[in-house]
Amino acid sequence: MKALRAFAIVAASLLFATGATAQISLSPPSSANPFPKPLEPEKPKPKPPAPAKSPAAKSPAAQAKDKDKADAKAATGAGAADADDPNVDLVYGAYQRGFYKTAFDLAQKRAADNDAKAMTMLGELYANALGVKRDYKKAVEWYQRAADLGDREAMFALAMARMGGRGGPPNREEAAKWLAQAAKLGEPKAAYNLALLYLDGQTFPQDVKRAAELLRIAADAGNAEAQYALATFYKEGTGVPKNVEQSVRLLQAAALAGNVPAQVEYAIALYNGTGTPKNEPAAVALLRKAARANNPIAQNRLAHVLVTGQGATRDIVEAMKWHLVAKTAGKGDLLLDQTLAQMSSEDRAKAEEAARSWIGGAK
Repeated sequence: MKALRAFAIVAASLLFATGATAQISLSPPSSANPFPKPLEPEKPKPKPPAPAKSPAAKSPAAQAKDKDKADAKAATGAGAADADDPNVDLVYGAYQRGFYKTAFDLAQKRAADNDAKAMTMLGELYANALGVKRDYKKAVEWYQRAADLGDREAMFALAMARMGGRGGPPNREEAAKWLAQAAKLGEPKAAYNLALLYLDGQTFPQDVKRAAELLRIAADAGNAEAQYALATFYKEGTGVPKNVEQSVRLLQAAALAGNVPAQVEYAIALYNGTGTPKNEPAAVALLRKAARANNPIAQNRLAHVLVTGQGATRDIVEAMKWHLVAKTAGKGDLLLDQTLAQMSSEDRAKAEEAARSWIGGAK
């Protein structure tokens, strides 16, 4: 397999040629950062309940009772009688369906009985201002109580609150302690964030092997960010034996899970046949997807492919559109600038207008 190389010479020779048959390769990002930022607990998206039907004329007390039953039924997708079934989690059901006030009321009742999950839910509701006014101090108090009872999600949320100074002053040492406990219980985001601490060498002595072990925990649990980071470790031999095939398998998993940088690198591996069978059409499809997600590296590589017409229909106007969009984001390319300069004024104007439309949001 040819080594990865810049393909300026090849692309220049094919600038306005047709039926290109020369083999080209795409170069991977030169300074990929697999750790863009720590992972925070997921922010829930409010889901307003469906409009209620007009109730029959009843007393206010009867109407209130009916509303409680309706909320319970909507929260679980089952009958109100299920509220007495210990196997039905009305709190989480209400939360998932956007009945946050109902979730808050039910969680308060369960928390009074030392229910750790209910305590974690109260922390989430206070932290995200769902069904109750935002109060980070109360959120941290509930997270703390649930963490002390062994709930790993509460441990992770508490760690990130301590790290970010929400509900109290920042405390990296305490945050690291809770991350370690949550990671030990298999919480993937905690394992990922703990890996960051072992890499930056501030809270703990730097230990890339330990970081790799933690990334493996998170990656095996399906965490796309960890899969992408671990792929970089295997590619470079950081903390693990160098293994290009394993790196590409992890890139594939992260790409399928929607990690855009992983989509770019997996596409490049597919295009070049690096660590995986060569598949140019699949590579170009992934590059298009990542380009439309506004990844400038994908936009740049897609522009090169469209200039040469290898793996996709040759389209200089679209190629220059993506080049200009990527250039606006700081990904310049002298070779593509030369291609743009040699276009007819009419085609150049089309490419510039297409780029302006994309940047302006008229996709």
